Amino acid sequence: MTEFLVPQEKYLESGVHIGTKMKQGAMKEFIYKSREDGLNVLDLKKTDERLRAAAHLLSKYPAEQVYVVGNKDNAQKPIAKFCELSGCKPLSGRFTPGRFTNPERDDYVEPTIILVTDPGVDRQAVKEAFEHNIPIIAFTDTNNSFKYIELSIPANNKGRKSLALLYWALCRQLLKERGSLTSDDGFPTSQEVFE
Repeated sequence: MTEFLVPQEKYLESGVHIGTKMKQGAMKEFIYKSREDGLNVLDLKKTDERLRAAAHLLSKYPAEQVYVVGNKDNAQKPIAKFCELSGCKPLSGRFTPGRFTNPERDDYVEPTIILVTDPGVDRQAVKEAFEHNIPIIAFTDTNNSFKYIELSIPANNKGRKSLALLYWALCRQLLKERGSLTSDDGFPTSQEVFE
């Protein structure tokens, strides 16, 4: 068994494992257990495996063709920092319809792959990416659907600390996959900078 990208305690402290009370059928394989209060707890081993897989997949694409989508307030700063360090393009805030589908628009972009913070909230981006055969990686909580998603990273995609840690860990691993970072010690920032 390989080590976690982030110590398990850090995942727990940041609440990455805390899901919602609702669960979609496809998410069942990622749920470790349901607590007495009804909240579903995600399997951190699977979260960690999927973060590695996402970093590996993203490393195959030129950074300027990778777009990171997130409408939630809690996602703004992590996305900005992730894009600053990785060279990917941020699309945070409200996603306006036609951004991926209407070349007549001033803000039209053509991503090769997208990373989505919450496929429920960011469904317009997911729908448009799917229509144009753009692969989609998404952080999925227990209440999210896998519809149109190529690679799901099971995680709490609502909490500020959780999103900061997820984007931080994914950024560090992506830089390692690209070969621009040789060890964790060389990563120039701490997770708190993403909060």
